[in-house]
Amino acid sequence: MREYLTLICKECSNRNYRTPKRSQETEKLTLKKFCKFCRKHTDHKEYKK
Repeated sequence: MREYLTLICKECSNRNYRTPKRSQETEKLTLKKFCKFCRKHTDHKEYKK
């Protein structure tokens, strides 16, 4: 079974995206994605469950 990461917006802290986890990844994932709540492109960081 595949493991997933949840990405949250740094500005509004809403959980918007889910992406497959990479096994060799050691640092926190940060991507620039569109936030439908802020209505603009913002940085999204990995959310720790």
